[in-house]
Amino acid sequence: MGTTSTAELEAMIEEATVDAYSEDEQLAGLFTLLEEHLALPFTTAVLGVEVTVRGIDLAPDGGIVALCSRGGTRQSIGILELPLPDPAPEGAEWIDAYRHWAG
Repeated sequence: MGTTSTAELEAMIEEATVDAYSEDEQLAGLFTLLEEHLALPFTTAVLGVEVTVRGIDLAPDGGIVALCSRGGTRQSIGILELPLPDPAPEGAEWIDAYRHWAG
């Protein structure tokens, strides 16, 4: 993460939002390409506890969340707050694009 240039991020955002007119449509476009490109599942640590990210979803409040699990416990975590493993999973540059768009 963090190695994608601003110009590359803006090109990715343009690709995701080319036919989007509202902010909700832009978010849906970014979600679609993130869902398409992010390699799932992957493991990461949240507050020192290993969790498995099994998917992503649109949150009712209008953000994108990671669907995390550990054993039988499941929790949604805002994808912008999700610590990523090193190396990051394939497609993590779309999280950077979403962060750039949301910023």
